[in-house]
Amino acid sequence: MKKIMLITAFWPCIAPAQDAISLNDAVRLALRGNQSIAGMTAAESAADSRIGEARSGNLPKVNYSEAWSRSNNPVFVFSSLLAQHQFAAENFQIGPLNQPDYLNNFQSQLTVDQPLYDGGQTKHAVRAAGLAKELTTEEVRRVRMSVIAEVARSYYDTLLSAEQLTAATESMKSAQADLDRAESVRSVGMSTDADVLSIRVHLAAVHEEEIRRQAGLDVAHAALNHALGLPLDALHTLTSPLMPVKMAEGLPADFEKQALAERPEIRQSKLANSLAENQAATARGNYRPQVDLHAGFEADRQRFYDRGGANWLVSIGLRWNLFNGFGDKARVAETDAALRRSEAERRYADSTVQLQVRRAFADLRAAQQRIEVSTASVAEAEESLRITQNRYESGLNNVTDLLRTETAVLDARTRRLAAIHDQRIAATLLELAAGTLTEDSEVLKEGVR
Repeated sequence: MKKIMLITAFWPCIAPAQDAISLNDAVRLALRGNQSIAGMTAAESAADSRIGEARSGNLPKVNYSEAWSRSNNPVFVFSSLLAQHQFAAENFQIGPLNQPDYLNNFQSQLTVDQPLYDGGQTKHAVRAAGLAKELTTEEVRRVRMSVIAEVARSYYDTLLSAEQLTAATESMKSAQADLDRAESVRSVGMSTDADVLSIRVHLAAVHEEEIRRQAGLDVAHAALNHALGLPLDALHTLTSPLMPVKMAEGLPADFEKQALAERPEIRQSKLANSLAENQAATARGNYRPQVDLHAGFEADRQRFYDRGGANWLVSIGLRWNLFNGFGDKARVAETDAALRRSEAERRYADSTVQLQVRRAFADLRAAQQRIEVSTASVAEAEESLRITQNRYESGLNNVTDLLRTETAVLDARTRRLAAIHDQRIAATLLELAAGTLTEDSEVLKEGVR
């Protein structure tokens, strides 16, 4: 089958070289430049970082602080002197004790806080972050498959538009030949002016169809460039022919089973259900106690570099939420309801995916049958036209018979092209519905010859 060159109406007369591009090339080009995929990839990296953020709950928190204070507050002076290890017997005198002089205190603190038990909150946070990352990964798969399907549809639409334009052009040539034949028959007195006028009307109708097909090709071309992320007037030579693809093997039940295991939406619904279960466990974790270890080192000095002392502290604390105004109880009830909703949505997603698979399989089978019927119809219509043209030249058929067979040939060719187009798209959508569509799928390669 010939290659198809797409040229927009406003391209200069001397155009640059065309880029030869197959369907596989178009898919890979779109996957590299699609902004939706780029955005989801960035979101996947962010989700991966949130896992590390959640895991930090198991690690110690270390902080350092430096402060300077100056005051003659009796309590401040008394406690600072003790912390600085500078307290002396004269500091017990009533006068200096009640009205001390100003005192500087340079304080350095290093603290370490380590959770010993947090009721499973960190564990649930890590699991939630991991589930969120898996959800994002499946969303990346879904977007990639959607982009592939969109590119395939646009590519086949463009091929169909180009083939329909070719069919209309061939019908135009055939109608012109019929006009020449009618004028020749009229010249020998075997027909009237009415026959010639009827064919001219038919020729005008075919020409209108050719104009519509050209406009459809221009739009399909722009839509393909849009799917590829290229300027709408970019030029290509499409090298993948519009040919039937080999019929998928297997029963609808086989594809449904595959879809329930592979479809990103199904995996996402299961992950969402697991996330709801994790949120419910997190809410119940608020009833459990929390135990933390705290350690600190402190240095206090009258001058930044001397006249000071140091001390340290280690403590273990327990905090147990005994009553929170029924807030925790309400939170548990909320997460339980969210879990029931997630389970219902998962069952609905299973049914929806199975329906999509059955629809795609039925469309593919119907398109295959249409190809078989329309192929035979084209051959019959072309043979009928040949016979009618010969009989018209001999005066055995009238112009109405000739025009009817001309129209039948164009309709048969158009139906066959549409059937092949629909079969290729249905095969692509079946893999999409089954969750197995990738840039390397066999369905994106050239069809049977």
